[in-house]
Amino acid sequence: MNAIVVMAREPQPNKVKTRLTPPLNPQTASKIYRGFLLDRIKQISGISDAHHFIAYTPSSAVQFFRNITPDSFTLLAQEGKDLGERLSNISYVLFEKGYEKVIIMDSDSPNLPTNHIFTALKNLDNADLVLGPCEDGGYYLVGLSLHVPEIFKDIPWSTSEVMKTTIRRAESAGKTISFLEKWYDVDTKEDLLRLKNDLDKQPKSPNDMYFCKNTYEIMSEFDIK
Repeated sequence: MNAIVVMAREPQPNKVKTRLTPPLNPQTASKIYRGFLLDRIKQISGISDAHHFIAYTPSSAVQFFRNITPDSFTLLAQEGKDLGERLSNISYVLFEKGYEKVIIMDSDSPNLPTNHIFTALKNLDNADLVLGPCEDGGYYLVGLSLHVPEIFKDIPWSTSEVMKTTIRRAESAGKTISFLEKWYDVDTKEDLLRLKNDLDKQPKSPNDMYFCKNTYEIMSEFDIK
């Protein structure tokens, strides 16, 4: 039994994508992040060999996430004093429920190829841990075949040392690691321009498996320069 979890924050102005303001205003930045969420939810809902979860924050956002997710998704409130504790708690809860593989993903890389997720699930057959590295030194996905709380403890979150530190923690705990291909998060103006350029190149036919539709439509409403 597999679980895929999306880490998500309610898209409120001045609470999400703050590194995009400026050049964007807070309302536009939150609207873009909402598009990211919708596209990630749509992407995950198409993976049939896993149960789907949204790990949300703040706790008051439960109704918002219930409204934007299919009934097949289970909502989990994020609990913990920092990101590391929240990730560790989610992992612990799901393994306690009997899941054999747990994939935890961000909601900041809306055009991540779905094949990366399938590869992560497959690689967990022979590894304790799967990491999807981001170009900025973090990771867009962590997959686990058992609970490894060490990899979430005392990590310098939101720095270029996240991935390196996580690897050291895993190796110190004697865990095997598999790596996915690098991808990019969308945190800055330059990232947003790159995303727009990538989406502009993708087919737009209604018959295409175009899972980034929400993000593209929102970004098409304004000019990014």
